Amino acid sequence: MKEGFGLSKVKGQRSTRGAQIAAPTPDQRESRTTGSSIAILDAARSLFLERGFDGVNLDQVAKAAGISRQTVYNQFGSKDAVFREVVRRHWATIRAETETIFQSTSDLHAEPAEMLINFAESLLRFVDETDQVAFTRLVIAESRRLPWIAAEFYRAGKEPVLKAFAQALATMSRKGRLTCKDPELAAHQFMGLVQEFAIWPKVMAIGDGLRDLPSNKLVVKEAVAMFLDRYRPT
Repeated sequence: MKEGFGLSKVKGQRSTRGAQIAAPTPDQRESRTTGSSIAILDAARSLFLERGFDGVNLDQVAKAAGISRQTVYNQFGSKDAVFREVVRRHWATIRAETETIFQSTSDLHAEPAEMLINFAESLLRFVDETDQVAFTRLVIAESRRLPWIAAEFYRAGKEPVLKAFAQALATMSRKGRLTCKDPELAAHQFMGLVQEFAIWPKVMAIGDGLRDLPSNKLVVKEAVAMFLDRYRPT
């Protein structure tokens, strides 16, 4: 596994002995970097993927992390907050990696094909090297009853990646290297060309049919060729 995919560090706070404990504020949640909070998120991630959202409580998270329930509460305040941070952490590295890829569009000599290949390969690695398939199954299973779970999963990951990609396409279109009149539509189209093969057959667990899927290399090659046939300047 590529080190760091889906991981980020967070910081918690401790209360004084005997003082009334209040739930942490958003600013405090943003500053978590302690070893105990990392242990909490690692434990929670495994438990959520194994048991689903409803099958997990803070006592179980604390026991799996080897700390007290009060410490979990001090640092996160609720199971919902733990889950949100687990999801944000899951998407962190793919957001950072793709942001670096899209920054290349500012280069006057940047080629769309190179950017598209790098982006597609990054998406494929993310699926292959993280729990993205398991997380997607979890979100599908839980979101009918708890719609906020799907909304949070999208908001923390796919949405910012999609919007950054659309902005990169818009930049290349302004430079005359592409002709995307609707960059966000084009971004959805390209990601769909990759994800149709990269994730959905695995999420649906099509079994032996997985062996009939094209290689990642061919998926990337054909996705880039189709996209450029549509959006290359004439």
